[in-house]
Amino acid sequence: MQQLAFEMKLMKGYEIEYQKRHAEIWPELVDLLKANGISEYQIYLNEESLSLFGVLRISDAIQLNVLPQHPVMKKWWAYMKDIMETNSDDSPVSIPLKNVFILP
Repeated sequence: MQQLAFEMKLMKGYEIEYQKRHAEIWPELVDLLKANGISEYQIYLNEESLSLFGVLRISDAIQLNVLPQHPVMKKWWAYMKDIMETNSDDSPVSIPLKNVFILP
């Protein structure tokens, strides 16, 4: 099992909307993520900087390469693009984070 962490950016004034949309996450998106090996996925918000910090556990990180091609993923990205920093394909700008410490 691999753990990955990344940072994204929320647009100012959309903190509540972001939480609302995730509270109502589509079952087909949950199914897609789980079917591709994601067993845990958490997102944290830094309310000062509006940075979103995501952490997920996946059986094989190569499976993440499949998600951008899936229609449900593309639909979710289009749904979220008005409240987040995004790339030209509507995917969120996502910066991988390097693990620098694990409690022994």
